[in-house]
Formats: sequence, C-alpha cells, structure tokens
Amino acid sequence: MKRLIIAITGASGACYGIRALEMLRDIDGIESHLIISPAGLRTAIEEQAVESADQIRQLADVDYSHKDIGASIASGSFRAHGMLVAPCSIKTLSSIAHCYNDDLITRAADVCLKERRRVVLMVRETPLHAGHIALMDQATRNGAIIMPPVPGFYTQPKTLADLVSQTVGRALDLFDIDHPSVRRWKQEGDA
Repeated sequence: MKRLIIAITGASGACYGIRALEMLRDIDGIESHLIISPAGLRTAIEEQAVESADQIRQLADVDYSHKDIGASIASGSFRAHGMLVAPCSIKTLSSIAHCYNDDLITRAADVCLKERRRVVLMVRETPLHAGHIALMDQATRNGAIIMPPVPGFYTQPKTLADLVSQTVGRALDLFDIDHPSVRRWKQEGDA
C-alpha cells in the first residue's frame, strides 16, 4: 500500500487539499495521512463552508495534530510515498526551505526530503516578490517540487470543480498516482 501525506496550510485554496483527499479515496491501494494547520482549518472554514476539522479529517485514513512532532510520520522509518502540501502558505514554504521544523507539517516534509521522497508544494501566493522566489529556489534545492496551482485550460473546464480536480490530479501525477478523471493533452478520443 502507498501512503501519501497531505498537509493543508493557511494559504487560500484549501479546496486543493480537500479535493486531494477525496480523489485518493477513489483509488485502491492508497492510504492518506492528513495534517491540517490551525490557519489551514480557518481558511477551509472561510472558503469551503466547512464547519469543523472533523469534516476534513473524515476524508483521510489517518490524521494527526499539527503539534505532534513525535507522530509516526515525523520519522524516516515511516514508509511514505511522499507528501503533498496543498495549499502551501509562504510561512510553510519558508520553514521547509530553511529546515525549520517547528510543527508536524514542516517536520514531515523535512523527513520526506531527507529520505529522498517526493514533496510537492502547491504554493498559493501571487504576485511574488524576490523573497518568495528565493524561498521556492531554496526549497527546490532541498528536493521539493514547486507546483503552484495554475490551471490548464486545454481540458476546457466547465466549472471551478473541474479546474480544481484537474490541478490536483496533475499534482498526484507527480507521485505516480493516476486518477481516472485527469484529462491528458490530446487524450485518446478527444476531437
């Protein structure tokens, strides 16, 4: 079984992390491990009409307190396929770039990086200043993959949900996790 860690942090775009959890439930052989920061929960409540953390936590196979730096996923001996931070706040990006492991999200990301596992950061900020770009450069040098949730329009999305699902599906592609809803460029059967 593949294990994928999903972190939801305090940037706008909690829909990406929530949709990732929903999509992973559709795929056999994937176990999701969730960490949500207090700012991530607040953003989810504001943006997604979520009333409590439990609504999000129920989507995951396993969930952790963001404060529990002694959790199993904080150790390199925990076998995970990688980690998706969706969305990734600039604060979280900064912590990952500088190996500042003050909570479970940044500790789990650092562990994945040191073990040479994939860490995908859906950085959700715009416009960017030089400090943001430098942080993305440093995180990339540490081994992370920066994937701002910039939608592709070749799929001719009809709804916001279509855009979110396609973007999350492409993020899951980076872990070699294929979701059947992802549309490919010039996919067989397309006109």
